[in-house]
Amino acid sequence: MNLLMIIFGLIAILAVVGTVQAFKERNVLSILFNVATAVVFGAFTVATIVYQGFPPSLH
Repeated sequence: MNLLMIIFGLIAILAVVGTVQAFKERNVLSILFNVATAVVFGAFTVATIVYQGFPPSLH
């Protein structure tokens, strides 16, 4: 679960970067998908850190 959390966190960060680029290009559909991706993957990452801790406990 630890590696999956890191991957999902990186996806959330890249979605934020994509959102900034989409604002520069004024691409509305890209903004919507990037924001949705950042919210979903970011929330999953934060919830995993809150409930399992970092690094996660084994028991």
